[in-house]
Amino acid sequence: MSAFGITVGAHRLWSHKAYKAKLPLRIFLGICNSMAFQNDIIEWSRDHRLHHKFSETDADPHNAKRGFFFSHCGWLMCRKHPDVKEKGKDLDLSDLFADPVCVFQRRYYLLSVLLLCVIIPTAVPWYYWGESLWTSYVVCAIFRYVAVLNFTWCVNSVAHLWGNKPYDRRINPVENIVVTLGAAGEGYHNYHHVFPSDYAASEHGWTINPSTVFIDFMAVLGQVYDRKVMDREVIERRKAKTGDGSKWFNLF
Repeated sequence: MSAFGITVGAHRLWSHKAYKAKLPLRIFLGICNSMAFQNDIIEWSRDHRLHHKFSETDADPHNAKRGFFFSHCGWLMCRKHPDVKEKGKDLDLSDLFADPVCVFQRRYYLLSVLLLCVIIPTAVPWYYWGESLWTSYVVCAIFRYVAVLNFTWCVNSVAHLWGNKPYDRRINPVENIVVTLGAAGEGYHNYHHVFPSDYAASEHGWTINPSTVFIDFMAVLGQVYDRKVMDREVIERRKAKTGDGSKWFNLF
């Protein structure tokens, strides 16, 4: 759930507007996002839009050209580069501030994180099946949080450094199967940077992509609509023009 709060919610819905979601689903994804505790939806989306617009420059909040550690987590441990602040002022975030779910979550963010990221994950195993409070806290709150956090960070670091580039060999983002497995389908990163508006973030449908499966299931329930998909002919032309010739994941 916390992973979907990032992949399905903050990333594909709010950052890229790759599909539209009705209010009940947006509320659910807002809850999941607070459970993930990776900054509120508006701040997360702002940083991610900057990342795409100014990728691998000083205006990219987690510029991979500054090394693995910086792009993985170091960028959160130091002051933002002046270019990040300057370029960030020019971003249009009006769509996010017009969404009452985003505004409500931002207003009560720390309270929602305390409740959804720490208290409830600790209390549920303790209350319902007699787990000790300490084990519940360490495993279901802390370990879960750290695991999801690091898999998300791997999209910024590993998926910008090691892998193949079927769509554009000239950019840093790559396709990485390890990140894809760990980050619920977000490791098709060379594709995503070439075609950021595709709601599946991949041309391979449901293959190793539970986030896409969830979005499609919500569409069946009537909670998702206007899913954006890249035309197959456009994808093939781009692969032929700028791709590295690889057909699938290449780990070495």
